[in-house]
Amino acid sequence: MRYLLGTTNLSLWYPKNMPFNLVGYFDSDFARCKTNRKSMSGTCQFIGSTLVSWHSKKQNSVALSTTEVEYIVVGSCCAQILWMKQQLFDFGLSLDHIPIRCDNTSAINLSKNPVLHSRTKHIEI
Repeated sequence: MRYLLGTTNLSLWYPKNMPFNLVGYFDSDFARCKTNRKSMSGTCQFIGSTLVSWHSKKQNSVALSTTEVEYIVVGSCCAQILWMKQQLFDFGLSLDHIPIRCDNTSAINLSKNPVLHSRTKHIEI
């Protein structure tokens, strides 16, 4: 409550000429924690050029590859994007194409072809 009362003068500003598009980004490392080998992951979502949502956390399970780490975090990013898309739809804004950006080619290929492969069937999303 203190935060809300102390920040009533802050707001997000979207000029009329700025494109109103939703974009998601995610990234992670592989087994950064030396104690339990869990990976750190993070996501952020932008509307236009304004950051509106983000999170960073240690993953719950130990991943066996960078592809697995990225594939797990893309699930988290997509869940947030879908929630935001529904909120915007409730305000009367319809978004057809929402890009999700990452830097792992293997995770991109796996998301395009989610066939149950022997090396990916253990992944918990």
